[in-house]
Amino acid sequence: MKRLTSAALLAAGVLAGAGGTYWYLQQAEHRSGPKSGPMEMSASASEESSAGKPERKVLYYRNPMGLPDTSPVPKKDSMGMDYIPVYADEGGDSGDTVSISPGKIQRSGVRTETVVKRPVSRGIRAVGGVEHDEALLTAITVRSDGYIEDLFVDKTGQAVEKGQPLFRFYSPQIQLAQADLLVAMRAQGRGGRDMAGAIQKLRNLGVPESRIRAVRENKNNPRTLDWPSPTTGDVTSKSVVNGQFVEAGDELFRIADHTRMWVIAEVAEADIGDIAVGTPATVTLRAFPNQPYETQVGFIYPEMRNLETRTVPVRIVLDNEDGRIKPGMYADVVLRPGAKDAPVTAVPESSVIDSGTRQVVLVAKGEGKFEPRKVKLGRTGGGYVEILDGVKEGDEVVTSATFLIDSESNLKAALQDLEGEGTVQ
Repeated sequence: MKRLTSAALLAAGVLAGAGGTYWYLQQAEHRSGPKSGPMEMSASASEESSAGKPERKVLYYRNPMGLPDTSPVPKKDSMGMDYIPVYADEGGDSGDTVSISPGKIQRSGVRTETVVKRPVSRGIRAVGGVEHDEALLTAITVRSDGYIEDLFVDKTGQAVEKGQPLFRFYSPQIQLAQADLLVAMRAQGRGGRDMAGAIQKLRNLGVPESRIRAVRENKNNPRTLDWPSPTTGDVTSKSVVNGQFVEAGDELFRIADHTRMWVIAEVAEADIGDIAVGTPATVTLRAFPNQPYETQVGFIYPEMRNLETRTVPVRIVLDNEDGRIKPGMYADVVLRPGAKDAPVTAVPESSVIDSGTRQVVLVAKGEGKFEPRKVKLGRTGGGYVEILDGVKEGDEVVTSATFLIDSESNLKAALQDLEGEGTVQ
């Protein structure tokens, strides 16, 4: 009786379950309408799919985690995730176009920028030093032997004005020339010889015109001559002392006019090709770091002065009316070649993928599609690089996360090459 009862109960449970299942299916069919059988549904869906669009060709299956691993057939990775199919038509119209899902674009932080024309100025940095303007240096010499009887300017660095006496000079040759002029003056008064020869002799000895005029007007022969400064400036060197005998041609003083100074900047050999006379420059003296000078290149030296550093000197002229710029000061120089040129087609430096042998820019085509373009680069400056060929004004270029799209592009191209060669198996 116990066995019979257990069997009866089991049979009743099975029947109840079957009945419940039948009831659920009937209710589902009633809600959704008549359904065809599984085989008929599959065939119908297949026919509709075939009629709606052609079958897509799978090129390969790629790793779902983005690893550089592909398979010609469906498979799973070590975590049980299905490999993702890559279809032949995902590239759009061009075989080089890469398609990225919107979600992946958002997660990767892809940014784009419109290509426009803009001035591209590359800042070339150089160090330099302040030097005398060689055109404003004056050497004080005498053209006859004589004696320095008194020094009026006796210190190096002393400021002098044009016409100010530097020293008192006694010269026997000048004395004789003055005497000849006086004789010529007396002879001319009696209808004798011309004074022109005597005056020219004094000029040849370097005697100032003011002294010649004084001799002619006072009609006497002064023993000494107070030698005047021919220029205004500062004494940079002094080679005489009081009472010294000097010979014709000796340099007694050197005077520098400091109203204009030179900055000699040392430009690297690799950069000198971009520099020309007139290139804009910013000079910042380390003595006055908050007061830069906006100027331009005045001269490029024809040869290297320092073969060890491989630099070429570049001259820049600075006005120094207030005299605060001193020879020997250090200067930081920034040269900006191309700053005055017309705007050019340029892209951000971050948008260029440089492999060393070729340079590529990724152009956004819309709807998650990107096209790698080989470009030819020009000069660089201000965070932008000139594009000579490859993209045009108005194109949208990728400026961030370029590594992601470039890796997709390279993987796709490599696999397409392998498929063309029949090596993907």
